[in-house]
Amino acid sequence: MDKRKRFIISSAILTATLITVQLLENQTYKFICIALLGVLLVILFWWSLREGLKSKISFLILVLPLYYSIGSAVFWFLLPKSLWVTTFVSIFYGVSIYALFLTANVYSVSYLKTIALYRAAKGVGFLLTLIAFFLTLDGIISLRLSYLIIGPLVFVLTFPLYLQGFWTTTLESNMNPKAVNMALVASLLQAQVSIVLFFWPVSVIVGSLFLTIFFYIVMGLGQSEIEGRLFSQTVREYLMVGTVVFIVMLLSTSWSGY
Repeated sequence: MDKRKRFIISSAILTATLITVQLLENQTYKFICIALLGVLLVILFWWSLREGLKSKISFLILVLPLYYSIGSAVFWFLLPKSLWVTTFVSIFYGVSIYALFLTANVYSVSYLKTIALYRAAKGVGFLLTLIAFFLTLDGIISLRLSYLIIGPLVFVLTFPLYLQGFWTTTLESNMNPKAVNMALVASLLQAQVSIVLFFWPVSVIVGSLFLTIFFYIVMGLGQSEIEGRLFSQTVREYLMVGTVVFIVMLLSTSWSGY
């Protein structure tokens, strides 16, 4: 069986599992099904890409699909139950998880040899990384946990995303110590910002969006540094985006009764 057929079959199985999560009424069964979704994803990605997953750090290819799928399942809890919502989310997830299979396939080949589709795959991967991060953080913030838990939890959960994001910049077959150190620092910054937002009277959606923009800025600057393209103009552009988003969040915050 060729890879494209494996990608289609795997995408269909994962989409059907995601739909099953929402059809279950019992909360315990829902979380069990989400765990099953994660297990199935790892198995199906290894089955679909087994020819290229031979490096010691090939597991980084699985980070983004795993976060994206679990985040999608948890985020769906927050959406209203509707046939239209179910249809839209199912189609969107099915298309995007198939795109992740194609992206992961490019990654699994590119660290062995350079191919023309790498730049396009990197762009798609970066976009889906932002979506996965937003879905993950939205689920965490909605739990309304103590800042003593939020900080460490954000650090632990964002580190793999940062690491895989920096790794896809070079796709080296061995772990780059610089990428690891940058991921640690970036995750620490992300955790500190999440703690600050705990004391900021913003809604879950606004807080998640701000943290996602912060992730976008740090990831973009980090990838530029690894590529040797961290110019002053690049820094100014990212900082301008961050400043505009911060001002918008500041103006949209309601301080009454806080």
